[in-house]
Amino acid sequence: MTIQSLDATTQHNVDHWLSGPYDADTKATIQKLIDEGNTTELTDSFYRDLEFGTGGLRGVLGVGSNRMNRYTVGAATQGLSNYILAAFPEQDISVAIAHDSRRMSPEFARLVADIFSANGIKVYLFSDLRPTPELSFAIRQLGCQSGIVVTASHNPPEYNGYKVYWDDGAQVVAPHDKAIIAEVAKITSVDQIKFDGVPERIQMIDEEIDAPYIERIKENAVNPDVITRQADLNIVYTPIHGTGITLVPRALDALGFKNVHIVPEQAEPDGNFPTVKSPNPEERAAMQLALDLALNIDADLIIATDPDADRVGAGARNHHGEFELLNGNQMASLIIYYLLNAWKDAGKLTGKEFVAKTIVTTDLIDRICTRYGVNCYNTLTGFKYIAEVIRELEGKEQFIAGGEESYGYLIGDFVRDKDAVASCAMIAELTAYAKDKGQSLFDLLMAMYVENGFFYESLASITKKGKSGAEEIQQMMADFRANPPKEIAGSPVVRIDDYKSLERTDATSGKKTQIKAGSMGIESSNVLQFFTEDGTKVSARPSGTEPKIKFYVSVNEPLASKEAFDDTYAQLKAKAQRAIDDLKLA
Repeated sequence: MTIQSLDATTQHNVDHWLSGPYDADTKATIQKLIDEGNTTELTDSFYRDLEFGTGGLRGVLGVGSNRMNRYTVGAATQGLSNYILAAFPEQDISVAIAHDSRRMSPEFARLVADIFSANGIKVYLFSDLRPTPELSFAIRQLGCQSGIVVTASHNPPEYNGYKVYWDDGAQVVAPHDKAIIAEVAKITSVDQIKFDGVPERIQMIDEEIDAPYIERIKENAVNPDVITRQADLNIVYTPIHGTGITLVPRALDALGFKNVHIVPEQAEPDGNFPTVKSPNPEERAAMQLALDLALNIDADLIIATDPDADRVGAGARNHHGEFELLNGNQMASLIIYYLLNAWKDAGKLTGKEFVAKTIVTTDLIDRICTRYGVNCYNTLTGFKYIAEVIRELEGKEQFIAGGEESYGYLIGDFVRDKDAVASCAMIAELTAYAKDKGQSLFDLLMAMYVENGFFYESLASITKKGKSGAEEIQQMMADFRANPPKEIAGSPVVRIDDYKSLERTDATSGKKTQIKAGSMGIESSNVLQFFTEDGTKVSARPSGTEPKIKFYVSVNEPLASKEAFDDTYAQLKAKAQRAIDDLKLA
């Protein structure tokens, strides 16, 4: 049925789904959209096929080639099955599968297990919801060749997703990512998908992975004696209706923290996320119930995990006695600052240790690492690139920790993705460390700034939904490349890094040099960075998992003393706002 105003690709996909071997309910839903003349929804649902971004497959639940449903998930799994079978010939192949608390997550996880098993692949399927980092751990623990976690992380409730992991426990990177997409593209008919599962090839797992995972988290502790003295640290925790409830309280208890208060309204896993607009600990609204409880019980620490428990938000009382939420740059810096101090005190720094972070994460971490003689590797956005560095340096340098500004941290290398369970344990430990010295977590933050400089970061995020939105985002990036800013926040731009062309430009002389292609964690990517004479850095990057373009601003000044914190903070905040204003994003 031809529908005016649909482009040829969209029309072809609609016709294919209406005439193909899809179920009656799917066809009825498509027909209803046609009858209603809902060309916007039809276009967004069918104008393309879902693709792997920095987080894998992710999209809105619903019918269509651009939606998360039985057929798109099935095609992705069949293509992945074909790729795995070709990549590991003459091996006994196994995969691990986990899922979060979202709508359709258990159903998708079982669907994925059935398809893998129908392709002759052994499947280890978690019996109930589990954190994403535990899936990464399970792959290595069980010796699997690949793994899947069904999740859309912290996206709104209408989303679900599908992350693909390789045999090192990390999300797939080149060349596997594009090769898997190519295999998925070969699945042009539903008839190619092997939906009929083989039950004897599916093994349920839970405690046999839970127990060793918790044990490894316990081994991360660098000051267990402090935890013993501060066992009654007053902690408020919320899983925001997600998977964190399964293991975060257990991990805290295993370390010795005995005074953990779970936000009751958000304790139950629920894919509708009824108490929040978005289950994202980066947003204050998602943390409000935890803040309210913390005030009522005079807590020392607030921690919150997103639905798949790979990201964690935290808050503590500031020097005015008010609860303040720390951002991802602050917490990543604090974790690394604390660990490097502890490793130095223990005489464990030999010059062969390293930290890894993303290029849009605060350069305060680079400065801290320089002070301790520890290498700091910068990668593209996405923890899969940090995992790539860990893999490349295995046996050569020892990984201490890593982090990214979007509230993701990793301590130790037994997991190869950001790990909110282990991070909650470490944040509780460093809070206990501060309290043991008569200080707060915020006092520790200010001491870090006095020693290393006060770095302030701000994020401007613009949402552009659908096909037209994607085109607008691409045009914004093209405009910045054609006409880059000459000055930001009163300071001239002296350097431009374009990761799409992998070129670095001296803005003064116009001289271009190559950003090292093929280096660890770096490949061509649609990212622009502008550096000014006074140390301000602005990064522009379309999101790989959400319909957004993000602008990351970083400014810094020395901090003379804790007493100067408020004035310096106000100056840096105003400067960051001037930088955003100079970008003319409105």
